[in-house]
Amino acid sequence: MNNMFYSPDTDSLIIELNNKTIDYAEEFENMIIHYSKNNEPVLIELMDARQFSLNLFETIIKEKKYVEA
Repeated sequence: MNNMFYSPDTDSLIIELNNKTIDYAEEFENMIIHYSKNNEPVLIELMDARQFSLNLFETIIKEKKYVEA
């Protein structure tokens, strides 16, 4: 299944890992992970997705410069 959706209204990125039924969720800083009753991750919500993406790309660029130097 693996679908991704971005919601500009909430600035959240939703990543569907599979189509199992969600039983519960846990929140970690700016991320919510939804699990099945067998503790398998089903869906990931990234809050502040825009800033997360910028930080991710900035880190990748810095690492690439470090490796090339």
